[in-house]
Amino acid sequence: MSPELRLARIATIGALVAALGLAGCGRKGGLDPPPGATANGEAAVAQPGAEPGPDGQPTVPGQPPPRRRTAIDFLID
Repeated sequence: MSPELRLARIATIGALVAALGLAGCGRKGGLDPPPGATANGEAAVAQPGAEPGPDGQPTVPGQPPPRRRTAIDFLID
């Protein structure tokens, strides 16, 4: 196998690994509505702690959600 072909193969595999590693970044879910927007057009009154967390249970104000770890977290820690 020629050195150029081997280098191209290694670069392609590296790009695929990087793309798959970054594909898991971000937050799952739909877009957030603008502040104060509701479906019927009235301003919503914010109730602290009323938003559900990732497990569907109400979150406690001031308590950060549990952090999910991935295999490449060492890059940002």
